[in-house]
Amino acid sequence: MNCELLATCSALGYLEGDTYHKEADCLESVKDLIRYLRHEDDTRDVRQQLGAGQIVQNDLLPIIVQHGQDRTLFDVCIRLMVNLTQPAMLCFGKIPDDPVFRHHFLQVTSHLQAYKEAFASERVFCILSETLYSLLQLDWDQRQEEDNLLIERILLLARNVLHVPADPCEEKKVDDDASVHDRLLWAIHMSGFDDLVKFLATAQSEQQWSMHVLEIISLMFRDQTPEILVSAGQARSAEEKHRDSQELEALRQKESAEKHSRTLQRGTRHSRFGGSYVIRGLKSIGDKDVIYHRNLHNFKSYTHDTGKAVRRVPKRNRQAQESKVKRRSALNVRIFLREFCVDFLENCYNRLMYLVKEGLIREQTQQHDETYYLWALSFFMAFNRGNGFRADLVSETMSIRAFHFIERNITNYYEMMLTDRKEATSWSRRMHLALKAYQELLLSVNEMDRSQDESIRQSSSVIKSNIFYLMEYREIFLTLLRKYDETRQPPSYLKDLVESTHLFMRMLERFCKGRRNLMVQKKKVRRKKSRGAKKPSTPETSPEALAETWKIVEEELKAIGFQLSEALTQSVVPFDATSETPLEEQRAEAMVRVQDALLARLGPEALGLLRAARSVWPDGDVFGSADVDPEEELELLKQILHANLPRSSPLEPVVEEEDDGLEEEEEEELESVQVSETEFNFLDFIKRFANPGVLRPYLLLLKSYSKNTPHVNHCIIRMLHRLAVDLKMDALLFQLSVFNLFNKILSDPAAAAYMEIVTFAKYVLNRFFSLVAQNNKAYVELLFWKNVGAVREMTEGYSKEDKGKKPTWTEEEEEELRRLYEEHRHSEVPDIVETLLPLLGNNTRTRRQVVTQLVHMGLVDDAKELKKQKKGTQIVLWTEEQEQELQMLFEEYKDSDDVLGNILRKLTAKRSRARVVDKLLSMGMVSERRELYKKKSRNAPGKSSGKGMTEEEFLAELTQGVSDDFLDREDGEDKSEESEEEEDDEREMEESENSTKKSQSIHPTVERRADVGLMVKALQQEGMSGPLLWIQNCLNKTAEDREKDGFSQPVALVPLAEANEDAMDNKSFQRLLRKLGMRPPASEQEIFWRIPAKISASQLRSAAAALNPQEDEPKYGEEQERPRSPAAEAHEDEVSGEQRAQALRALLLARRKKHHSTEHTGMCGRFTVAVCCVR
Repeated sequence: MNCELLATCSALGYLEGDTYHKEADCLESVKDLIRYLRHEDDTRDVRQQLGAGQIVQNDLLPIIVQHGQDRTLFDVCIRLMVNLTQPAMLCFGKIPDDPVFRHHFLQVTSHLQAYKEAFASERVFCILSETLYSLLQLDWDQRQEEDNLLIERILLLARNVLHVPADPCEEKKVDDDASVHDRLLWAIHMSGFDDLVKFLATAQSEQQWSMHVLEIISLMFRDQTPEILVSAGQARSAEEKHRDSQELEALRQKESAEKHSRTLQRGTRHSRFGGSYVIRGLKSIGDKDVIYHRNLHNFKSYTHDTGKAVRRVPKRNRQAQESKVKRRSALNVRIFLREFCVDFLENCYNRLMYLVKEGLIREQTQQHDETYYLWALSFFMAFNRGNGFRADLVSETMSIRAFHFIERNITNYYEMMLTDRKEATSWSRRMHLALKAYQELLLSVNEMDRSQDESIRQSSSVIKSNIFYLMEYREIFLTLLRKYDETRQPPSYLKDLVESTHLFMRMLERFCKGRRNLMVQKKKVRRKKSRGAKKPSTPETSPEALAETWKIVEEELKAIGFQLSEALTQSVVPFDATSETPLEEQRAEAMVRVQDALLARLGPEALGLLRAARSVWPDGDVFGSADVDPEEELELLKQILHANLPRSSPLEPVVEEEDDGLEEEEEEELESVQVSETEFNFLDFIKRFANPGVLRPYLLLLKSYSKNTPHVNHCIIRMLHRLAVDLKMDALLFQLSVFNLFNKILSDPAAAAYMEIVTFAKYVLNRFFSLVAQNNKAYVELLFWKNVGAVREMTEGYSKEDKGKKPTWTEEEEEELRRLYEEHRHSEVPDIVETLLPLLGNNTRTRRQVVTQLVHMGLVDDAKELKKQKKGTQIVLWTEEQEQELQMLFEEYKDSDDVLGNILRKLTAKRSRARVVDKLLSMGMVSERRELYKKKSRNAPGKSSGKGMTEEEFLAELTQGVSDDFLDREDGEDKSEESEEEEDDEREMEESENSTKKSQSIHPTVERRADVGLMVKALQQEGMSGPLLWIQNCLNKTAEDREKDGFSQPVALVPLAEANEDAMDNKSFQRLLRKLGMRPPASEQEIFWRIPAKISASQLRSAAAALNPQEDEPKYGEEQERPRSPAAEAHEDEVSGEQRAQALRALLLARRKKHHSTEHTGMCGRFTVAVCCVR
């Protein structure tokens, strides 16, 4: 011992016989010891030295016993002993893994066990009881803060001493013998300390000690079970005697069967003359048969593994061990504890459990204190149930709130067991404690059903109605069975889980028998597919199907005489005034809704929607005139049905799935939970247990059938009987490991003691051999666990039609796919599969089918090569040079009409619109997105979105062709002011890919374009003859290379000269390149224009020839043979433009005259225009 500690301990005093003589510095010495403990190191050296010096046994306890009248010294000694007796787990935080610290941990624990033995004295607890009693006599206004602290320290000291674990190796006590813990409990009882504990649990003014009281009570009953305490000092009942006799008879039968088996195995010859045998068909190490040198009666147990070293099981895969073994205390201690339980239930239980529950809900307790509440609930309710059940004694915990509290804790413990793997064992024990509490609640509710009191039975019915109605309580056992893990949860947990499930199923079955229609709660989880969502099925639109649909709709409308019900007329609303969608788009959507109703063969709904839309949009007679007759309405509906209306992109499909506890797929995003009611069917509920994941725990527990209680074995066989007999799914048990277990049970000499298991095993085996006569593949099926679908196929016959069969490809389709792939494999399309899909003759092929067939035909090595590219830009980081470039471009174009569009076109590293906007905002160049909107001039014609254009705009669009404005729009300008704010990376990449495909798929002969020569002429006048000659040389050289090599690949147009580089930035020059079929940079990773691989050598030569105006001017007649001046050409273009405008006005005027002349024909014409508007 340290010299300072030794001197301090010597200054306390000395013990002479039974008398302790304290020194003058005793009080200061005790304070010094408290100070030393406050500064001890991680090895707890001070605590170990004081324990080795037996300071508690020889000094502190004699001081408080003989000098308890000194209040100050008594208080300080209690403080020191509370510190010395605190659990070793609190001192070290956890059980140390390091061997050195593990040794210190064990040393501290051994000192605590010595302290506990010293405290097992009636004199010590008499002093503590007297002091506590005198403090409790004080009223709350007379009690000082020091008094409350002393009360708490005395309670903590009692808790610490009771918490010290027993050392069975040192004590070596048997059942009914008094252990150290029993002697400590007896000292508590004889001193009256237990009565003070009950007083603290009931007193209104002492409710702040409720958690301490519950901890002390739980530690007092730590080694006890309710069944043992109930029977303490009581004569055995007839039921107990009958149960014991049954167990004894089973053991006697087992012993006699084993004795008889050993008698039969004893050979008649001497053991040295056992003989040698050859086992035919069983090969040894070599090619010869095994030679057997033992008696034949042991041959059945022969295996090649005999004599081999047992394979070591990894620690993480070992079965979880039980925490501790219960022992039976001395009889007088059990009787005292039984009386304590009776008094506690009658006077304290309801109030104390209420106070503790409120503290737990308000989080006024320490971590894991709810375990004491769960233990008290299960222990005292079990004692009440065994000691003549009285519902009023446990009314506080007989409620739905208790079920909810326990269910929430079970869920929390399971989640923590998965996440906190280092403490998985502790979380598993807490989960087992919560399961025991839930089981006891069910047993108590079941006991209430047997009560003679009608009100109690009514209360039980109310509780059961709530339990069976709510989905969380109804499926908790199904979830726990599926999630059972034998490496973390011990066999005792599985036994309690199986018994609880059996009880719940029996209660639920009995509850359903007396009711015809039982409504229960059902929860559906709405999940939104984020990736890989299937497209919603669309009605067939072939001409034959449309004709059949129209025939049905026409007959239905004629049958009702075109008269609609008032309810249908009022329910149809084609217009949403609160929507932000423009009126023109809502009109187009209304037209599509009419067509959808017709495709769904809902004639009255379509007619009602048409009339409602006509009243909302009477202008233009798009939906017919106001005085249209029924026949004309019928003709209008027919035209709508057959029209090819443009549709917006379909919304993401929303899938509704039941929340059955299964793990969600990775690509699904949880949206919301829908609660509804449905009719409950007990057999459907049992079908949820017909799953290999649920059967596995039952069969795992059945393997220890000889160690199980008869009730546990009955619960297992009852569940298997429900599945095999009630559901007629005995094939679920047709598995080799199950049959091996049945064989072990049937060959057990004591099988007569397990008649229920034997009978069920024989039934299953008979069913299997009956099935083998019909299905010879049943032997192979033994190797696999089966679900419900496999069971049905195994018993009813395998399906001839394979629903999941892959679609077949004919030889012509394979040849077509091979040809198209060879044509496009070297092209620069971003996604070759998307290019092939519209070119295939069979338009029903999906992307997955095409990719699978390409891999199957050997054209592609791996499907990953054809993986769909993710849309969106990949450049995220901005370099310092790029930021400076962005700042310069912003300063240059900040006063232009399209700031953002100009910046995007001039950026060297191409980025998406959203990235550029975010960067401008982060750099502080603009304060809000609105400043980057494109400014529109009032006189400029509005750009149509394609969904609501007028008749004049539509016809003008048809006659314009490929104009300069259209080409400007292709350069990346926005279609609307609102879309600039919401456009993101995927939208921009999609537009880029679409423009790429468009430029690659359209390669008309250059000689046909008369305007190419005009564009070349204009560029030559601007001084770009050099760049034109460079492009012409590149085209000719590429054509020569492709003719020479025999294959083509994209060629980049890299401008090396400064004039060529300036020309590539010129908008007019870029229009010429598009006319010639050149491809602009497809993504941010490309900065040069390219000659696509699809353009043949002849097309390249034609394009090169087109760059010479003299050779490429179109010859429309003899007048064009002579050269014309540019002024004459411009004048001719103006004349032709005026002629087109006059032709348009004449056409529109003729249509209006036609409308006024013939109403019916006009109506059809108006519908044609309406369809165009929708497009």
